[in-house]
Amino acid sequence: MLTTWIVVADEGRARILTPGEPGRDLREIEVLTDPAARADGADLRRDAQGRYYGKGERNQAHSVPPRTDPLEKEAELFARLVAEHLCKARRENRFDRLQLVAAPRFLGRLRPLLDACVQEVVVDEVNKDLVNVDLHTLTQRFKPTLGGRALGA
Repeated sequence: MLTTWIVVADEGRARILTPGEPGRDLREIEVLTDPAARADGADLRRDAQGRYYGKGERNQAHSVPPRTDPLEKEAELFARLVAEHLCKARRENRFDRLQLVAAPRFLGRLRPLLDACVQEVVVDEVNKDLVNVDLHTLTQRFKPTLGGRALGA
């Protein structure tokens, strides 16, 4: 029997679900989280901004703002973590089919990071932020068919 995983994710949380017994709700088998992705920008500042001196100025330093938004960087790191977790699980044969349900921006980040062995088993992608939806509602939205493939809404 083929094992289907449904990954419901956003930039700070990824829920891994699988169909349960016939007539039952989806089961949550794992949750990956990144509290830093939801942190306030000030909370992410781990170091002071860079400093530079103007030409001939030795006593006046100027701050240099970061080139990337810290929240964007954390979201990228979390997407990498999710992609690596899926790759490892696929190599361990923990799932045979994968459905990705993610907030549009996160799905766009995650898609290019997926290893080829994971990409080849993706059966559906849904670009909706449903990470906070309860299991019963998700079950109704993604009822598995007889062949084991979950349908997107």
